Amino acid sequence: MNLLYPLKFTPIFKDKVWGGDKIRTELGLDFSPLPNCGEVWVLSGVEGFQTVVSNGFLEGNELNDLVEIYMDDLVGEKAFEQFPEKFPILVKFIDSHDWLSIQVHPDDALAAKRKIGNGKTEMWYILDADKKAELISGFNQSVNQKIYLDYLEQKRLKEILNVESVHAGDVFFMPAGRVHALGPGVLLAEIQQTSDTTYRIYDWDRTDGEGKSRELHTDLALEAIDFTIPDNYRTTYAKLKNQTVNLVESTAFTTNILELDHGIKKDLEYIDSFIIYLCTSGSCSIQFLQGMEELKKGEVILIPATIDHLFILPKPKTKLLEIYYP
Repeated sequence: MNLLYPLKFTPIFKDKVWGGDKIRTELGLDFSPLPNCGEVWVLSGVEGFQTVVSNGFLEGNELNDLVEIYMDDLVGEKAFEQFPEKFPILVKFIDSHDWLSIQVHPDDALAAKRKIGNGKTEMWYILDADKKAELISGFNQSVNQKIYLDYLEQKRLKEILNVESVHAGDVFFMPAGRVHALGPGVLLAEIQQTSDTTYRIYDWDRTDGEGKSRELHTDLALEAIDFTIPDNYRTTYAKLKNQTVNLVESTAFTTNILELDHGIKKDLEYIDSFIIYLCTSGSCSIQFLQGMEELKKGEVILIPATIDHLFILPKPKTKLLEIYYP
């Protein structure tokens, strides 16, 4: 059997009513035919929307087929034991030209109860934000189900939600159960569990060309909502160059950031997992024992668990998100 190697993928573009053009203009992914490209899925094991390998002898294979064939050699022992049939992490870019719906995702326990796979914990890394851009994360005061439903019925829900200003480089962790929404003028990278389950709470009274509103999931969402107020909705981190800096540590995924202006060696022997590198600015080469792959802004590369050592060379600078199963 041929040795596994770093894998690149063909992205999947998605048209959204709230989508803009930054995926084309800022990320350089200008081969999308969609007029309002709101999302591009760059690494996905979601059934029906699996990304396909675009390099090497595995070109043309879907991601989950590789999990089935290569098992823990690809994803690591822990990830394969937990997810033997699908890749556990979904990576995408989102461009919001308008407000996304106010929504919430179920956690693993509720998803299992409803027999819909796993839950959906996610995080956002902001690549670009217009002046005065905002997002919603959680509540701004202590509320219960009754108070929440009263405000929802009166279409005053935003009054009790926590609104955060958004700037490039910001990080927001969105655990399952947290009510959230992305405002206009934001381009971000989203790291999440492999799930496409979203409960839409409020859609700003939008209608389509035929005057129809999108479906809301008021009852399904109610049981999913976590009304807890954390100490801080925004993730703080040290902005250090040429080091691996942790952003998020969760049971679903670990995400680090690397801002590089010179080459670094990566020793991955202690990580029993695949590694995903998502390039958010600049470009670099990923050098491994058998060869080299180029990576530029907007692209993702999947490093199999069997690869223990890498050398990352920025050209001349790059910023990468490093993601793996914890």
